Amino acid sequence: MQLIHKDILGCQELTAAEISLILDTAETMRLVLNASNKKTAHLQGKSVITLFYENSTRTRLSFEMAAKFMGASAANISSSGSSINKGETLIDTARTIDRMATDILIIRHSQSGAPHLIAPYVQASVINAGDGMNEHPTQALLDLFTMRSKKGHLQGLKVALAGDLLHSRVARSNIWALTKMGAEVRVSAPPTLLPPGLELTGALIARVCTMLSGM
Repeated sequence: MQLIHKDILGCQELTAAEISLILDTAETMRLVLNASNKKTAHLQGKSVITLFYENSTRTRLSFEMAAKFMGASAANISSSGSSINKGETLIDTARTIDRMATDILIIRHSQSGAPHLIAPYVQASVINAGDGMNEHPTQALLDLFTMRSKKGHLQGLKVALAGDLLHSRVARSNIWALTKMGAEVRVSAPPTLLPPGLELTGALIARVCTMLSGM
């Protein structure tokens, strides 16, 4: 089985089968990380570019190290050190990178929908490393991988998400992914920090447990 689309833009677009495929593949890669030789040829000859419009340490480094572990050539572009500061548009920047024989373009942007905007304009596979308040699919997939590793399964798990869910892109991705994998998601937050219509959205099968502020 392969992923349906060339891009990973959000957990909303992924199917349960695709999520399972990603988690199973990650299980194999964990064996590589625990080995004395962390080098594989999975991405030999491929180029991976991280395009980060937001500051990041863990996310960017995780992608760059993973690319190198799997044999790819990796490079990073930040907004402060590129033509972005000269007024180049996001689409133009993505097209320029794509023309340099880029195979995988990983983008982190403060604007919701930025990965979805550039994906149709490039041949490279676009991976969303966090876009505004929309989604952070790779972080959610890591969360699911950890849960499955500890519990042995995701189907039927009761998972609670608490805190500022309105502004949390990770929470959105987790809700999409967990519900698709058969988990029961319960969210808890003050009414002002809950996304509008969360409990009414068919794909987000979440039970809303509203708590009072200050309690």
